[in-house]
Amino acid sequence: MNATDLLTKRANLTPNREALYDLTSNTRYTYAQLNERANRAANFLREKFDVQKGDRVSILAHNSIAYVDLVFGLGKIGAVFAPLNWRLTSRELTYIVNDCQPKLLIVGPEFVPVYEEMRAEIRVEKIVALEGAEIPDADSYEESLEQASGSEPKRIDIEEGDAYCILYTSGTTGRPKGALLPHRQILWNAINTVISWGLSERDVSPILTPMFHSGGLFVFLVPLFYAGGRIVLARDFDPEASLQIIVDEKCTVILGVPTLFQVWMNSPQFEKIDFRHVHFFISGGAPCPPSLIEAWHKAKGVTMRQGYGLTEAGVNCFTMTDEDALRKIGSVGKPIFHSEMRLVDADDRDVLVGQTGELIIKGPHVCAGYWNNEEATKQSLKDGWFHTGDMARMDDEGYFYIVGRFKDMIISGGENVYAAEVEAVFREHDAVADAALIGQPDEKWGEVGLMIVARKPNQKVDADELLKFCQGRLAKYKVPKRVEFVESLPYSPYGKVIKAELREKFAK
Repeated sequence: MNATDLLTKRANLTPNREALYDLTSNTRYTYAQLNERANRAANFLREKFDVQKGDRVSILAHNSIAYVDLVFGLGKIGAVFAPLNWRLTSRELTYIVNDCQPKLLIVGPEFVPVYEEMRAEIRVEKIVALEGAEIPDADSYEESLEQASGSEPKRIDIEEGDAYCILYTSGTTGRPKGALLPHRQILWNAINTVISWGLSERDVSPILTPMFHSGGLFVFLVPLFYAGGRIVLARDFDPEASLQIIVDEKCTVILGVPTLFQVWMNSPQFEKIDFRHVHFFISGGAPCPPSLIEAWHKAKGVTMRQGYGLTEAGVNCFTMTDEDALRKIGSVGKPIFHSEMRLVDADDRDVLVGQTGELIIKGPHVCAGYWNNEEATKQSLKDGWFHTGDMARMDDEGYFYIVGRFKDMIISGGENVYAAEVEAVFREHDAVADAALIGQPDEKWGEVGLMIVARKPNQKVDADELLKFCQGRLAKYKVPKRVEFVESLPYSPYGKVIKAELREKFAK
């Protein structure tokens, strides 16, 4: 069995069970209906547009049922799903399209202007219009789907190592890289998540994050279909509406990023919302401040777990029990079931318990490298181990703590200062909404810390107070030498602070 069979098998086992509620169209789909849509997508893509094994198909659109059609339909014919990040500029998207060279590009109505800016520079055989997008000479996605056969497409030989998806990294430190996700990765991420997180057919989860990202596709969508659960699909994120959806649909497992959880907590609805039906919330994308986790627990008595994953090694890499989510606050938990993990130094030697090292991961849930980028593949994949570039430590009970990016580190006076550790202390202050540490050149020390702070609404705090707050919480060499205040920090779609923008503004 490989990832191709997931929806087919589930449709055979529980054909009449509700699988997905599409909020945009107010339509509920059973597993049999979803599988038929995937079959239709596979059939029209192959028969009408000659999409064959290994061909890439891209989509530039907001969340929709079409993503579900494609991620499962393309898998059935061995083609490769390469969704595009619609938050990028036309110039950035042009680079990605020309890198992965999709045979087909599906465009939603909101992104026709962006496509028009790209059109003369990209090499794509065919454009398909989604949801009535006005593109001259483009075929209609909906009409093509309706006219195609709903029968299972003729299967071809697909190996577990064959490409299933190409998902591009954000490119904050250079050109975006296309992570090559094979069928085995999608399948084993689902198996690991269901087993390690205790998912079942009774679980319901909303997708509130973009489906061009691995989080929107693989945190709960594929694992819940594997288990026979249910997905609630939102086009985009609306703070008030999403809270109501969680209650109305009795969602049990909910993914968010730290900024989303803060927005929810600030919502007028938050106080009256009853979350008793929720098994757990999980925060991913960026470290979640312990104070925010504690505030949610105090206000609602809910379990909030700190997740960790990455596109290249699977979005769900660790797990923990509900009891330990609060006891081990700040930890991402223990490695998932079918996975090996090590913490190593610069020479790939294991570090001692409690020491900081680079997290490297091995298992069937690890990617096959990077599309058209042999050098990046060699640097990241060594003897089957994926080098994440994330620094972490493990305590004496086996719980892992992410310290920060290897490159998100300041060397001050010969000492390594990991940004995430210092930022976590600043976030503990009641007046701080978020904080981001960058390096500032210094004649004496080589580099010193510069902390950029966003205050909470109606809160007052100055630099001196925050620096005094660090005393006793951080070694002296880790305390920043300067603090700057901003209204808000710049974030990527998944809640990560875009530090390149901060360096450009403050560190020069």
